[in-house]
Amino acid sequence: MSDPFDGTERSLGQLVASATAEMSALVHDEIALAKAEIRQDVKRGAMGSAAGIAAAVVLLFSLPMLSFALAYAINTWTGGHNGNGGWNLVWCFLLSFAFNVLLAVLLGLIAYAKFKKVKPPEKSIASAKQTAAIMQNAKPHPRPARRPALDKAPTVARSSV
Repeated sequence: MSDPFDGTERSLGQLVASATAEMSALVHDEIALAKAEIRQDVKRGAMGSAAGIAAAVVLLFSLPMLSFALAYAINTWTGGHNGNGGWNLVWCFLLSFAFNVLLAVLLGLIAYAKFKKVKPPEKSIASAKQTAAIMQNAKPHPRPARRPALDKAPTVARSSV
């Protein structure tokens, strides 16, 4: 006698189990792909955030110390150290401020460049769209609208206790 399940024909239960396992594997693979793409973009975003925060911190906290040091250095460089007076300290402080703003703009441009590289997870979106298109073409197994065996079943009275 031959085996009815010799690998060429599978039972309905085996088909359902196989389909369920394949769908589960597909969902897990798509989630893993999305995680990998998002992880890479999060790293880029974190680097851009770090550069932006660094720009803000530099501009905020270095202005007083850097401005005074740079202004007095400019005054000294222009001859203020030997009694000739050099440039007026007002101009020295303005040059110091301009240097700090230039540094902050440079760090801000670095942050902008990093943020510009952050992209949506394109592979995951394409894979999800492809799966959705395949699933839309799948047709469910037709089922009878009514079950005659249940219609003929005797009713059971329920107690209120």
